[in-house]
Amino acid sequence: MGESFNIQEYMTKVVERVMADALKATWSNPKEQAFLLKFAASSRAGSRARAKAAQAGEHVPPLLIASITSSCNLHCAGCYARGIESTSDGNPYEQLTSGEWGAVFDEAEELGIRFVMLVGGEPLLRKDVVRAAARRPKILFPIFTNGTYIDDEYFDLFDRHRNLVPVISMEGGQKATDDRRGEGIYDLLLSNMEKFRDRHMVFGASITVTTENVREVSSDEFLGELADLGCRLVVYIEYVPTREEEEHLAPADPEREYLAGEIARLRQERPQMVYVSFPGDEKASGGCIAAGRGLFHINSHGGAEACPFSPYSDINVRDTSVKEALGSGLFQAIRDGNLLTDDHSGGCVLYEKRSQVEKLAAELAGKREGGGE
Repeated sequence: MGESFNIQEYMTKVVERVMADALKATWSNPKEQAFLLKFAASSRAGSRARAKAAQAGEHVPPLLIASITSSCNLHCAGCYARGIESTSDGNPYEQLTSGEWGAVFDEAEELGIRFVMLVGGEPLLRKDVVRAAARRPKILFPIFTNGTYIDDEYFDLFDRHRNLVPVISMEGGQKATDDRRGEGIYDLLLSNMEKFRDRHMVFGASITVTTENVREVSSDEFLGELADLGCRLVVYIEYVPTREEEEHLAPADPEREYLAGEIARLRQERPQMVYVSFPGDEKASGGCIAAGRGLFHINSHGGAEACPFSPYSDINVRDTSVKEALGSGLFQAIRDGNLLTDDHSGGCVLYEKRSQVEKLAAELAGKREGGGE
């Protein structure tokens, strides 16, 4: 099967389904419905731009993940970003400015990218970049936040610019969330969710799935509570351990199969919310969608990476364009080497094959610096 055609078709269908589900989920919210209808037109225009690029032999994914900061105010137990030292308490390393991020967003829009996930660190620490995103209404920006920096100014910004969608991280109920994120965090998150509900604003929840919480976070009781608070999007992300003593928390086949079954049921029985699962939803694409197949990642200092779980790069958007970054030697080597479709035991194939990816990145970066091809 031709990869370019199949992946584009798959990702386009995912985007269309998410938009259709979002419209159903917000039927009682006229302001949100008005924005989503306008954005649906923008999303179709993006699909046409990507299809045109594909005809010219250029593959453009619909999704960019942007780590806009390496700073975070929390020290969550088992945090992947801190485990690989992409997030720390020290001074941020040469972060892209808001102007540089704005240029990235503009080129992404021109290329046909319509979903840009803002992550970190804690992305709300970069209010300058969030404001830059707000000024790009043709792009939808889900903001994956720990929820502790949502003040009145942010509530007003989110209300005025519906292309900014906060997605609040939690681990399940109070015990699971506070055990991992810190005492009192759960109550703060619920308070903020209530404020979103009272202001008729859409928000989502991001949940790291482990062997310990998989049944709780997919239960009708937990999701019913989220729905009552006004949550309209739930993103499930499988836990990726960075230390041997945490490996028992990573979902294996029984947990993945259980979650996949529950999500299929929830999409039928609880259509008031949109459910997305990583890497569960990738199975229909024939493997991992990183390295530009369906998404790619730009880190806080501009390095273009296959995904946040594979922190290796041979090119930086400070030195080149987003379009050239998508055609990087590393991305091509990952795709051509079948690393994305190989069998693997964990939730992230590139993390499991990190030594291979790191070696490829180092070799390609060396060639670039030396002026080689």
